[in-house]
Formats: sequence, C-alpha cells, structure tokens
Amino acid sequence: MADWDWVTISALATAAGTLVLALATFASVRSANRAARVAEQALLVNLRPLLVNSRFDDAEQKVGFVDDTWLKLPGGGAAAQVGDGAVYLAISVRNVGSGIAVLHGWCLATDRERTVADVPPLERFHRLSRDIFIAPGDLGFWQGAFRDPASQEFQDARRAVEARQYMVVWLLYGDYEGGQRVISQFGVSPRGDGGWMAAVARHTYVDGSAPR
Repeated sequence: MADWDWVTISALATAAGTLVLALATFASVRSANRAARVAEQALLVNLRPLLVNSRFDDAEQKVGFVDDTWLKLPGGGAAAQVGDGAVYLAISVRNVGSGIAVLHGWCLATDRERTVADVPPLERFHRLSRDIFIAPGDLGFWQGAFRDPASQEFQDARRAVEARQYMVVWLLYGDYEGGQRVISQFGVSPRGDGGWMAAVARHTYVDGSAPR
C-alpha cells in the first residue's frame, strides 16, 4: 500500500509539473505573440504616410505633363487649366507621416457633387500614369488630367475649371510596400487672384480602421 501511495504521489507530482510547464509555455507564447504584434505595429507606424496640403510658404513647384504642358504650383495651392483636348489638375502636398508616400490614383468631384460625403469606390479612381513618391516630411505634388473630350468627367471638369467652381479631389496612396492605403480628400477652391487653393478635409484608411 505504501509503495502504491508513493507511485500515486509521484505520478500526481509529474502531472502537476507538466501542467505548470504547459501554463508557463502558454504564457510565454502569448507574451511573445503580443510582443510580435507590438513590434509589427511599430514597424507599420514607421512606414505610414499621410498627405496634407502644403504650407503657403512652401516653394513653388513646376509640374509637367506628357504633352509638354507645364503648371506652376504655389505652396498651399493647386493648379487647374483647360487646354486643347485636355483638362490639367495638380495639388501641392506635404507628407506629414513617417513613411514614404506612393501615390496610386485619384478621383474628382465637381461642384454639383460637393455634398457627397462618402468616399468613392476604388473602381472609380484613375490610376496614375507614373509613380509619384513623396518622402517623409517633404514637399511633393499630385497631378492628373482628363483627355477624352467625349467623357462626362472631362466635360464636368472643364466646366468647373472654366467657371472657377469648387472641386473635390480624392487621392489614393500607400506605403512603399503597397500597404496601409489611405484616401485623403482635398477641397480645391478658386482664389481671388486667379489661382487655386487646396485644403485637406478628411483621411480614410482603406486597409485599416479610420483615425476617427
């Protein structure tokens, strides 16, 4: 009986030790997973871009298009011009995020659509014809053009520019790894001196929770 008691006690002790080891392993794995998530989040923050309108005292930029049309882009401003067979648009922006911004696409709404608060679906965005990169803390620009006079978008854009009406531009961009996509909404307003002013209104995260 005594031998049996010692065997039982030994087995119970082994089982208890195994249970303690399992709990310790579980806690260690859980802690490691939490640390990995924190490290991943910190890495993403370091890669995250955020575009806003540039400052009024930022340098003027000269933006060129493929057909050799050039627009002067003042700090804190935008540019809009109707040419032969094209409507040209550009906005001076600054990256206030900690990662490189890679611009993917854009979408325009004219004055008659300005009350639309919802972000357009991604399929409505026009893809940029070239890659535009904006370094963290640096000045940059967005540019776009409509080149099909038969399209409704072309006609709406031309009418808005010629009548000097308020416009909304949504810019789609992300980090240099293709993630953390953001859609920033910019309002473009006519200025009294014949130019245009740009102001950011809202940011929406495509690949994550919105900041509000």
